[in-house]
Amino acid sequence: MTPTRRDFLGAAAGAAGATAVPDPARASDHHDHEHDHHDDVPSDIALRVKSLESLLIEKGLVDRAALDALVDTYEHKVGPRNGARVVARAWVDPAYKERLLASGTAAIGEFGYSGNQGADIRVVENTDKVHNLVVCTLCSCYPWPVLGLPPVWYKSAPYRSRAVIDPRGVLRELGTDLPADVEVRVWDSTAEQRYLVLPERPAGTLHLGEEALAALVTRDAMIGVAKIVPPQKEAHA
Repeated sequence: MTPTRRDFLGAAAGAAGATAVPDPARASDHHDHEHDHHDDVPSDIALRVKSLESLLIEKGLVDRAALDALVDTYEHKVGPRNGARVVARAWVDPAYKERLLASGTAAIGEFGYSGNQGADIRVVENTDKVHNLVVCTLCSCYPWPVLGLPPVWYKSAPYRSRAVIDPRGVLRELGTDLPADVEVRVWDSTAEQRYLVLPERPAGTLHLGEEALAALVTRDAMIGVAKIVPPQKEAHA
């Protein structure tokens, strides 16, 4: 069975001396089930954040629905969708791809995506011989304009340390098992410079337009912990 990201982080935390609660909902597809774990014990930080949120809501300073909608928008909609459009354009437009790799910030800015968390974005390209992985070893530096809010696992100490020490092992545990002849390059995002991975265009997509290609691009592939899954062929009766 393929472990989930939560399994990976829990195991790493356990090795560091923390107490991890086994996940009974473990499934083979870590992408489909990474959020379906209701039996995990929240961390101290998560409990503090929840307490603060509850207090602000109780005082009428924050609207819960508005807060949930804001977080959902930046984590799952606006950010990754922006990055997916950038990647799809690079796949279909060689001139844009050249500009993107030469000056990521400027090329991304052609879409109108910019901001304090994306003032200097470098784009690194995956090929059949090179696979790039992005991490922030100090905290959680991340290109918000194109990826939205960083996922919890990206900010975790286990990922931040192990991605540098054993990147190939981390990728394998997260479901991306690379051939031995593929070089793994790790890029450390900082407050001065952030990174975006340009994934390989999957086989069997030459007939797809830019919008359909963008729908294939995932946040995790743009961080480098996953590869793009080729579209499934429709079954014929």
